Amino acid sequence: MRITLIVCGLLLASLIAAVWFKEQESNSPRAYKHGGVPSVVVAVVSKQNVRREVEALGTVKSRESVVLSAKVTEKVELLHFSDGQQVKAGDLLVTLRSGEQQAKVRAAKANLKEQQREYKRIEGLVKRNTVASSELDKLYTDIEIARAVLAQNKAELDARFILAPFSGLLGFRQISPGALVTPGTVITTLDDLAQVKLDFTIPEQFIGELQLGSVIEGQVAAFPERQFAGVVKGIDSRVNPLTRAIVVRAEIDNPQLQLRPGMLMTLRLIVEQREGLVVPEEALVPRQRNNFLFVVNQDNVVEQRQVKVGFRSRGEAEILSGVAEGEQIITRGIQRVRPGQIVETRTSERFTYREAG
Repeated sequence: MRITLIVCGLLLASLIAAVWFKEQESNSPRAYKHGGVPSVVVAVVSKQNVRREVEALGTVKSRESVVLSAKVTEKVELLHFSDGQQVKAGDLLVTLRSGEQQAKVRAAKANLKEQQREYKRIEGLVKRNTVASSELDKLYTDIEIARAVLAQNKAELDARFILAPFSGLLGFRQISPGALVTPGTVITTLDDLAQVKLDFTIPEQFIGELQLGSVIEGQVAAFPERQFAGVVKGIDSRVNPLTRAIVVRAEIDNPQLQLRPGMLMTLRLIVEQREGLVVPEEALVPRQRNNFLFVVNQDNVVEQRQVKVGFRSRGEAEILSGVAEGEQIITRGIQRVRPGQIVETRTSERFTYREAG
């Protein structure tokens, strides 16, 4: 009886041990296949366009912007525009009452004609030596004065017709028909948005790399999936002594009028770009001042390479030396391998899901 109990105990212990080892094997990462060969995730060294970028924030401005106002004191007779209307240069926007001014222009024209007619009459008398030539000088002065009065009245008449100075998009109407406007009264705003300006600041350390014609790329909150591209057109002449930054101006084509003045844009200024070898940044193994990559050769043997790193961007790094295009480098599982070891490669992680219950 005692022997039977001992045998049962041993069998039970063996069963528990077998279950425990099985559980440990199922819960452990499947890093090793048959024969103890570790499995790693690899990526291929590829040649891509790499670039050095400076991130900044900028404010969108109109290429041309003006607040339209009256030049004279007069009542509004007609309005020829609506809120947010697209207009062309020279379009008539507002007509002010002009009857009195038109009468002044007609009177000035008549006065000028009379002065010119008198000048011709006296000129004939001077030729016949009937009148002194000094009379002509006086009449010539009267003619010039009459011309000046006519020009002044015409200018005041023209001021009664407010035109669009350039093509663009109007803002809200600030006046109504019949309203009395005075010099400085705001009528509306006009912005040329076919192309917009973008002003942004960058640290002074990048001034030596700034060039007219450099490319910028940016996004705005209103259109997060749209990327806007522009070109640097101007660099300020001074550095802000408080922020140690300089203002840069770029121009962006805006044919769909999506960009509006005052918008905040997150942008990247591309100061240098070229073609280079690129690897995932997670594959780099930094050790003190050096960087290493683990390369899997054609025989699936791991090689450790010291590399020189160039430009870095989000999730990627340029490699200047140490690897060649097309080579496989380890991105996951680096901690499980060593140089000279044979590995099994795959291009992505494998996950096993178990259903509950």
